[in-house]
Amino acid sequence: MAFDYGVRRVGVAIGNTETASASPLTTIDFSQNANAWMTIDDLIKEWRPAQLVIGKPFNMDGSDSAMTTKAMSFKAQLEQRYELPITAIDERLTSNEAEDILREQRQSGIKKHRIKKGDVDSLAACLILQSFFNEQPES
Repeated sequence: MAFDYGVRRVGVAIGNTETASASPLTTIDFSQNANAWMTIDDLIKEWRPAQLVIGKPFNMDGSDSAMTTKAMSFKAQLEQRYELPITAIDERLTSNEAEDILREQRQSGIKKHRIKKGDVDSLAACLILQSFFNEQPES
């Protein structure tokens, strides 16, 4: 399971380590959801992931960004709540890539409704998880 952390929204994706494939799952609105952590609890119980992955935001030059500390604080909260291994990976440009993919899907008719910010967040989480799978050595 992967997370694309944002101050207002957190995108979530789920994947399969055997097939090394990832899919967008949902977006959790932290700004208006007092039960946001309960939602994550429910997702962890339902999907029973073996590992969690979180995107670590960097500036384009590789230095920490303003969001790096906040994302790592979210990672620390995940570590306190769940006894699961958590990996943070570089998430530079995943939201831009997600927007491009969704825009292409909309233009080609695959995606019928307008692009919502939550769609971008969950697809960005999916791209983060797919990057994680791609970095793993083949067994």
